Amino acid sequence: MIMSEEKTIRVVVAGPRGRMGSESIRMITRTPELTLAAAVDHGHDGEKTGDLPGLPDQLDARVYSDIERCFSEVAPDVLIDFTNPDAGRRNLQTAIDYRVRPVIGTSGFSGEEVSGYKKQMDEKALGGIIAPNFAIGAVLVMKFSKMAAKYFPDVEIIELHHDQKKDAPSGTAVKTAELIEQSRKAKRQGAPDERETLKGARGADFDGMRIHSVRLPGLVAHQEVLFGGKGELLTLRHDSMDRASFMTGVRYATKTVMHLDTLVYGLENILD
Repeated sequence: MIMSEEKTIRVVVAGPRGRMGSESIRMITRTPELTLAAAVDHGHDGEKTGDLPGLPDQLDARVYSDIERCFSEVAPDVLIDFTNPDAGRRNLQTAIDYRVRPVIGTSGFSGEEVSGYKKQMDEKALGGIIAPNFAIGAVLVMKFSKMAAKYFPDVEIIELHHDQKKDAPSGTAVKTAELIEQSRKAKRQGAPDERETLKGARGADFDGMRIHSVRLPGLVAHQEVLFGGKGELLTLRHDSMDRASFMTGVRYATKTVMHLDTLVYGLENILD
């Protein structure tokens, strides 16, 4: 789909009361090419987005409780969703049904689910993206990790998030491990006779590498990828101290999906 330069992209945000949803709305208000068409918030209907906590008073886009009614009445171009896995799945399917291009930051989608959504979107030539992380620095750590694993096959991933995050490990950690798997020969790490005296002490096992999840108040989103070699240690780390760090990627994805005709998994696949 090719847009004229004059047309703005009409965006619906799911979960406007959430931290990522409200940050997405603030990003939209600062981006001339984007327009907030509406918001979707389960259990709330008829309010104005300007009435929501932390959002500019002048915002008059309506809040809908029913996403199908929202899409029917508003006819948006793009849905931005940072809700939760169950709501994200429902919203993504509804977006496909209504030919709305999804930008999904909700984690918890399996590879099989992504393939199913991609098949539907391919049939409709509909563009969209599911990304475990929209922070550019985090995406670069993923790419660098894939490069490093070719030379450092012994690797462990430590991801750290706020204590309200419901899934573990994070989607970012899983995506990092999947990328590493592409350039690393599978191997079981640690001593051959290693045993856990406390179950789970060594973390989750992914293709022989280990993933550790930390959940604490005060954290936002952080990841450290440790590579060990003979006499050396390589550490790749990214820290998001503020949710605004994700907005550069969200803005870029929102514009880019207008020119895609398929579902893309991972922000790294649309970066130049």
